Amino acid sequence: MSAYCIWDNVEVSDPAALEEYKERVAPLVHKHDGRYVVVGGRFAVVEGEWPLHFPVIIEFPNLDKAYEWYESSEYAELKALRLSGSKANAVFIEGLEINA
Repeated sequence: MSAYCIWDNVEVSDPAALEEYKERVAPLVHKHDGRYVVVGGRFAVVEGEWPLHFPVIIEFPNLDKAYEWYESSEYAELKALRLSGSKANAVFIEGLEINA
């Protein structure tokens, strides 16, 4: 069952730190069997109120793999770099398989 890590980058206070993060994080995501599904792009809220700013979605094979990446010692330095240079909201969601 796939899992999705969804971020909304609300504010960037240190563009250089965030740029370094972006350059270094993708190989680590891939090492943990993740793949980027969405990085920014156009979006439209079609129902309700959802104040998105800059969405990022990463897919992992399952929730365990997502947490393995997020809580890894390898990611700790990059997470600190991201947190020092930006403010975001984030959620991990386990997908369901629907047999149609």
